Amino acid sequence: MSLTNSLRTADRPYLQIIEQPKQRGFRFRYGCEGPSHGGLPGASSEKNRKSYPQVKICNYQGLARVVVQLVTNSKDAHLHAHSLVGKQCDKGICITDLQPKDCSISFPNLGILHVTKKNVSKTLEDRMTEAYRMGYNCGIVIHPEIDTIQGEAKEMDLSVVRLMFTAFLPDSDGGFSRRLDPVISDPIFDSKAPNASNLKIVRMDRTAGCVTGGEEVYLLCDKVQKDDIQVRFYEDDETGLTWEAFGDFSPTDVHRQFAIVFKTPKYRDLNLQKPTSVFVQLKRKSDNETSEPKPFTYHPQIIDKEEVQRKRQKTLPNFQDYNGQGGAGGMYRGPGGGGSATGGGPGSGGGGAGVELGPGDRTGGAPNREISIVISQSEPLGKGTDYCTCRCRTVCLCWKPGLLMTAFLCPECVLEARLVDVAERQAEALFHYAVTGDVRYLMAPQRHLMTAQDENGDTGLHLGVIHSQTDAVRSLAQVLSALPGEEVLNMRNDLYQTPLHLAVITQQKEAAEALVLAGADVTLSDRHGNTALHLATQQKEGGMVGFLLRHREVVELVDLPNTAGFCSLHLAVLANSLCSLRDLLVSGGNVEVQERSCGRTALHLATELDNVSLIITFLATVYISPWYITSFMQQHTIHIWTHLPNHSLLNLRFPTCCVMFMCNGR
Repeated sequence: MSLTNSLRTADRPYLQIIEQPKQRGFRFRYGCEGPSHGGLPGASSEKNRKSYPQVKICNYQGLARVVVQLVTNSKDAHLHAHSLVGKQCDKGICITDLQPKDCSISFPNLGILHVTKKNVSKTLEDRMTEAYRMGYNCGIVIHPEIDTIQGEAKEMDLSVVRLMFTAFLPDSDGGFSRRLDPVISDPIFDSKAPNASNLKIVRMDRTAGCVTGGEEVYLLCDKVQKDDIQVRFYEDDETGLTWEAFGDFSPTDVHRQFAIVFKTPKYRDLNLQKPTSVFVQLKRKSDNETSEPKPFTYHPQIIDKEEVQRKRQKTLPNFQDYNGQGGAGGMYRGPGGGGSATGGGPGSGGGGAGVELGPGDRTGGAPNREISIVISQSEPLGKGTDYCTCRCRTVCLCWKPGLLMTAFLCPECVLEARLVDVAERQAEALFHYAVTGDVRYLMAPQRHLMTAQDENGDTGLHLGVIHSQTDAVRSLAQVLSALPGEEVLNMRNDLYQTPLHLAVITQQKEAAEALVLAGADVTLSDRHGNTALHLATQQKEGGMVGFLLRHREVVELVDLPNTAGFCSLHLAVLANSLCSLRDLLVSGGNVEVQERSCGRTALHLATELDNVSLIITFLATVYISPWYITSFMQQHTIHIWTHLPNHSLLNLRFPTCCVMFMCNGR
């Protein structure tokens, strides 16, 4: 606590602070407000147990005089312009005597009087003159010349002070001339000052994120200064700090001093295998003050967000598994199931060929079914076996021409008749395939099975895309496009993905083309509100975007926002896809469209990313109007540019800004 330790020996007296002043929560008062209510509390002061700043003269018992002055919170302490007020205070300083029976003294009634900025110079001059006159300037660096006061006044921080205690012991003449080394307290911050409040995280909208970082977090906090605050992530163990990083945001992302929108930093290990917990806290740049840390969890990177790779790794059955001994009803949600006596014909898979049986069509005690037909000509009826091959026999009630003939057939007969019909159609399809080589002939009889879904909700068309079977996808799409009233082309799986979504995600242009030509609905969105065009613009390789934009119905979706409020232009900028951005702009993408969370245009986003190439692309394509669109925070792109925290492109910014306006005729 002392400026020097030269006099601190085992037998010499020295001054020591035994109770520091409370650093925060005490307000400096102006002269017009009157006296303070309650003195400056001590650091350990509590509601029911008050304490105050206190010093002790060690190795000494007797009369002494203690002088308290306010000094600056700088490396080289200077007298401060603010004044101490209260009992035993005069002209900005406090003087009190330590009685012989006491070894320590406290200061319960100290207040701090805030001087106005215009009076700083005069107050400093008076304070310095008085200190020289009284001899209290020893041991502290004071302004060497009056001329320097103007400079000190401009640089002085009026929101923070320190207490300097100096003790004087009596000499042989009774005067207090034996000075002990002064000691200086911890800084005391004005509670009304912007940078003096206690830092506190009130709420965060997410407390976990991916190791790759870049995820947006909304943080509510007590009052902070936008230019003097950081969001610190750190990890420690028994050996100390092991990792530290800071959230990415600019001063413009601090809203009204009470909210910060930042992006999480990358974790130190991108190959993390299991979730790990770190801490996040606010940190003030000016004094390194920090808030109470809050836990934050980093999760391993999810490579296969759309679960395509997982599905590709799924074990597929062998061809020998399709041996007519029963269907795959256990694998699929749709038609299929137990086997039948007749198998089901070629291509049926042995699973009953997907025949739907109505009530009473199954065995197990069901009543016989009455069949009524009209006889067109006279013909003799043969034996019952002409109409039934099972245990029952048909009884003919009438066989005259033009009259109704009624016969009773058992359920087995009805089922067998249907299976025979299915088998005949399958055989005919097989013959056509053998003659033409067109696989669509085999698929057409199976069209009613196209709606079957596996445990992931994927249809056969989904699986064809997932496993990159382009020919199968093309054939299926052509067959399905000919079916009236069928929506198999647009069926969604459990992740709300259509086959077209998967074709775009896996960047299969031919499959996407086949689906679009077959009539796939390009306006359908997935669980995140992304259409096929949104998904394509999130890929850095822009080939799929240009491919989709060849279709007029896709061009109409360029300005459509997804659930997060981003349209295709915004997503292309965030993906840093220059090729996609050009294709969208050429196709008429509206650069004035604002994303719905903060009102930023694509140009705002490109500026935040400090991406010169994207900005130049805008300049070469559009006119000046988007430069003057403001976000919800009333910010132009130039405002964002000048507040970027990353200065790696600083040498490019000024000439680039000049080019911006020159290209737009400014």
